[in-house]
Amino acid sequence: MIVLKISNAREVVQSKAGKLLAALSPAGLDESIVESILVRKLIENLAAEGLSGEVLSVEGLAIQDHKLVVEDGLHVAHHESF
Repeated sequence: MIVLKISNAREVVQSKAGKLLAALSPAGLDESIVESILVRKLIENLAAEGLSGEVLSVEGLAIQDHKLVVEDGLHVAHHESF
């Protein structure tokens, strides 16, 4: 299993869409946009290599002191098979 944590979603949205649009959108929306793009590109690249599997976007996990912490409300926000 591979876990990715995106920590600069707001900055990426600012650089791609402009500071005004980023300022008007909530941080959660920025994270959702970046995650959607990441999942789509990840699936494209893995499928191109002949791999098959599943990609999930999960809310309610945190990384603290090199440990994976399960928070209240853990749930799958998005799931795609490829």
